[in-house]
Amino acid sequence: MDAEHLRGGRALLRWSQADLAEKSGVSVPTIKRLEAMVGELSGHGATIRALEAALNVAGIEFINRNGGGAGVRLKTRDYESGKPPEELNASNDD
Repeated sequence: MDAEHLRGGRALLRWSQADLAEKSGVSVPTIKRLEAMVGELSGHGATIRALEAALNVAGIEFINRNGGGAGVRLKTRDYESGKPPEELNASNDD
């Protein structure tokens, strides 16, 4: 994951750095340090995986550079097939 993915994904979700910290379990100072980088993130693999997983669960899809530049987009959500994730709980978990 690139720093651009991290910043872009958080921006699409309109999350603050504190929001991402809460969802990922990564500290705000670490997120600030990683977002200040350019290009591929360097740091502990577990930290980067936690950030990527939190963004992915929230609907962020990462687009590789492949000559066109790194990018992110929101995944399409198909609500017709069931409840959206934020409405799921133990009482309606089939």
